[in-house]
Amino acid sequence: MAAKGTLRTIPTPSPASIRCAIYTRKSTDEGLEQEFNTLEAQREAGAAFIESQRHEGWITLPERYDDGGYTGANMDRPALKQLLADIASGKVNCIVVYKVDRLTRSIHDFFKILEILERFNVTFVSVTQQFNTTTSFGRLTLNMLLSFSQFERETTSERTRDKMRAARRKGKFVGGNLVLGYDLAPKRGALFVNAAEARQVREIFGLYLELGSLIPVVEELERRGIRMKRWTTREGHIRGGALFNKTTLHNLLTNVIYTGRVRFERKVFDGEHERIIDDKTFNSVQEQLNRNGRRGGRSVRNKCGGLLKGLVRCGSCGAAMTHTYSKKKKTLYRYYVCITAHQRGYKSCETKSVPAPLLEDAVVENLRRFVQQPAMLSGVLRRLEEMRREANETVITEPADVQNAMLKFEPLWEQLTTWEKERFIRALISEVRYDGRTEMVTVGFHSEGIKELCEK
Repeated sequence: MAAKGTLRTIPTPSPASIRCAIYTRKSTDEGLEQEFNTLEAQREAGAAFIESQRHEGWITLPERYDDGGYTGANMDRPALKQLLADIASGKVNCIVVYKVDRLTRSIHDFFKILEILERFNVTFVSVTQQFNTTTSFGRLTLNMLLSFSQFERETTSERTRDKMRAARRKGKFVGGNLVLGYDLAPKRGALFVNAAEARQVREIFGLYLELGSLIPVVEELERRGIRMKRWTTREGHIRGGALFNKTTLHNLLTNVIYTGRVRFERKVFDGEHERIIDDKTFNSVQEQLNRNGRRGGRSVRNKCGGLLKGLVRCGSCGAAMTHTYSKKKKTLYRYYVCITAHQRGYKSCETKSVPAPLLEDAVVENLRRFVQQPAMLSGVLRRLEEMRREANETVITEPADVQNAMLKFEPLWEQLTTWEKERFIRALISEVRYDGRTEMVTVGFHSEGIKELCEK
């Protein structure tokens, strides 16, 4: 008990430590090689703010959470992932950022982060905006700020796309991977011809016209040591230089850039760069591709009769189902196999596979029930004409033949060739789904009217 005439003092308790993690971010890696860059500036501002709150027990954690060269439009950032993991493990009591949009520019992601912070009782502070997420008003203010931040990002993206459209229409190169035959001018950003590579491009076009097929050209290019474009980025990274395959060779042979033009939104514009291939050679290659290439060779590649090839998807996992076959003695067994099951093992998907004739018969029977409906005829013919234009082909079933086949489906179906049956089916059907668990077949149609007829 205190003596009379004296005062009893009660010691002031020390404030509990609040462990603060400073998070920094920059969308590009430009300038990060400098000793004092924007990430260091953000961290310095965060550390100064924490120091001003030292009397409240705030301390700066030594761990660095820096995402240099990462966009704020998503959460796929290494430092952010580590920060959230440390929050979950109880190492962090408060996040400090220079501005809110350094943490995220997405309202959806902000709600996810906020939910994590609330779950582990972690607060959030913006140095330049003074927000506190422990109050409802603070959360409302943050939501409003993020709304404007997201609006600004989307507006900037729209302006960038508009600028790129305008540049494309003027024939300018607006970025992307370089192609064999051209280099990029360091200042203007324009394309100029690489003489040695241009000779290789002309050689490739000549080889295709001589050999008439993609695979022989691929093999000959490998023998001659001709590879895809190889270049160094501004950051010093090596890109390209791979061997050609059917896909990359086809992309080169169909690229209008070699004729001095650029393609944008399905339209072709005169470019600012010099041509490498003359129009006569380019057009001859396109005609050869249409006759014997990726599209014109369908009747040969589909010689095993996969009527639904490229249309079937797995109803269990959503993956595509590829047409395959096996041969025992003289009998051919055809199947549609789920790619997931094929690549990862049959235990990975419940559908696995289905005999091709069984699935094809089910789809044809579905067609047989309603193909004679007059309302669907115009839609089918319109779709067929679109396919003719897209394929740029002349060797194709005539609309009059299709109309006749539809009106006399039963007697004529078996007389059609596999190629004609396939084109007929593709004129109507956009997708077929097979679910091995229920053995249900779902058919999707190109026309809404056809879809309604099927549902009825």
